[in-house]
Amino acid sequence: MPALVLLGAQWGDEGKGKATDLLGGSVDYVVRYQGGNNAGHTVVVGDQKYALHLLPSGILSPGCTPVIGNGVVVDPAVLLSELSGLNERGVDTSKLLISGNAHLITPYNVTLDKVGERFLGKRKIGTTGRGIGPTYADKINRVGIRVQDLYDESILTQKVEAALELKNQLLAKLYNRRAIETSQIVDGLLAYADQIKPFVADTTLILNNAIDEGKVVLFEGGQGTLLDVDHGTYPFVTSSNPTSGGACTGAGVGPTKINRVIGILKAYTTRVGAGPFPTELFDKDGEALRTIGGERGVTTGRDRRCGWFDAVIARYATRVNGLTDFFLTKLDVLTGWEQIPVCVAYEIDGKRVEELPYSQSDFHHAKPIYEMLPGWTEDISKAKTFSELPKNAQAYVKALEEMSGAPISAIGVGPGRDETIEINSFLS
Repeated sequence: MPALVLLGAQWGDEGKGKATDLLGGSVDYVVRYQGGNNAGHTVVVGDQKYALHLLPSGILSPGCTPVIGNGVVVDPAVLLSELSGLNERGVDTSKLLISGNAHLITPYNVTLDKVGERFLGKRKIGTTGRGIGPTYADKINRVGIRVQDLYDESILTQKVEAALELKNQLLAKLYNRRAIETSQIVDGLLAYADQIKPFVADTTLILNNAIDEGKVVLFEGGQGTLLDVDHGTYPFVTSSNPTSGGACTGAGVGPTKINRVIGILKAYTTRVGAGPFPTELFDKDGEALRTIGGERGVTTGRDRRCGWFDAVIARYATRVNGLTDFFLTKLDVLTGWEQIPVCVAYEIDGKRVEELPYSQSDFHHAKPIYEMLPGWTEDISKAKTFSELPKNAQAYVKALEEMSGAPISAIGVGPGRDETIEINSFLS
């Protein structure tokens, strides 16, 4: 049985929650391997809609064990609030596992994130202000606080004290803010310890043993490929690695144990936050995509920037992730257009470029070169097989598949759990 990575192939918000949930009934473990509560997945089950931020989507699938891996940064208040909300709606959350090596988002990380963005002014990155970046910075600087530190007050106090030494200087002298007391942070974190302790485990050992026993493990990325700190549109990126390589480091599983890598593609393109976006639309088509697609960030609440499908980005995602399959979502949103533009290449300084430029400056100046594909007007939300799609919708999917470099194995034709056409099984 396979171990799979499922990730966003654009700038995030592609519908990963729907894809994960679709597989949930056949999967034994679903693992978040990076990011924090800056991610957002919407999952529709029957007439119920769930907005998940930190928890793996598999928490909604009975029999599946959801795991928060060591590569995730955890805000304990958000974690417990999200668990409480699901429990109130009758969702069993008792099987959740959290790596003791995952780092904790502290109140000072959140403060520094918010004041830092304001300080940047026009140069701001467009973070969610939830302390994600500062927490990863602490991790790299070796002054981070880990989940396991909650269970040794002496170590926790020493680490918080060390972290605040420089941060209080920044807050007081640069940002004109009041210094933070060590005891205030320590007491606040310790208040969460007993509630979190039942979930804490050596998740690396558990996941490797599960794969060796032939169980199905799904690694779920937050955000998307173009937001990867190494491979995305830097500096307008997140602070972790949503790409497939991040699954190995963020969960402690070697690459030889992963069988398939599935990229989630929206049938058009969206992004939240600042940064280059070659196919972005500022006209009635962009507004129509936003309205019909319900394009508002699950976590941020911000309207998403919308544009036509970008095959250059899709090819790049195939390359850097080693994608074996695509899951194409929101095809139904494109119903009603007489013709649908697809970006097949860029024009940069008068030259045609068919691969994503490595230069930040070139990408900022890239202009989309479009190919027009015929649209369709028929309602496709009830289609159960590929052959039931209108001919033009079939042609659109086949064209995207050829341009993107990996087979499209599933298609979302509506928001519901059952509104999906499965062409090839991801678990075969």
